[in-house]
Amino acid sequence: MSGATGAVKRGLPGPLAGIRVLDLTSFLGGPYAGMLLADLGADVIKVEAPPGGDPSRNRQDHVGYSSTYAGVNRNKRSVVLDLKNPEARPLLHALIKRCDVILLSIRPKSRPGLGLDYESLRAINPRLIYCSITGYGQTGPYADRPCYYFVFQAEGGLMSITGERDDLPGGGPQKVGIAMADLTTGLYASIAILAALNHRNATGEGQYIDMALLDC
Repeated sequence: MSGATGAVKRGLPGPLAGIRVLDLTSFLGGPYAGMLLADLGADVIKVEAPPGGDPSRNRQDHVGYSSTYAGVNRNKRSVVLDLKNPEARPLLHALIKRCDVILLSIRPKSRPGLGLDYESLRAINPRLIYCSITGYGQTGPYADRPCYYFVFQAEGGLMSITGERDDLPGGGPQKVGIAMADLTTGLYASIAILAALNHRNATGEGQYIDMALLDC
């Protein structure tokens, strides 16, 4: 990773040069996956909705800006696009035709109305690698629940192995200080995308990748 990132910093092509990624994710997990691909040389285009863009932009810290946003969106280009506006659909489709990978963190039930379900996008670009990042996957009673990383730490059992024993003062489940669910999901997503790109090189076919924070 350090060698690839160094190559990008020196202006040399990285190992993913020529790969274009459309990043429709926000907050941390999805943008982290896009960041890893960008660090490897991919051309990552981050799509943000008006008026405020990625909500993590507004999480200012002690230095006066969002270091979280800056950290996981480095090496990306950015475009403002209102996906709920039908007039934006032709531009979105034009981008999809020219991209190799799309990252989404939109709830499954919202995708068909936006034209962002897998079947619709595969019809536009059969070679597209479609990577969905959600809290609970595509099906089941929790599929459209909003997701927050502390919830997954609790539901996945991570909090139960953190902190002091239950019988000690201050014992009981405790949260991990960093957003492990988001970071592991972003890491697994980037690995799966690399595997899908290799598969496409061999077969010419795109793939559907389903990443759920609770699973990861």
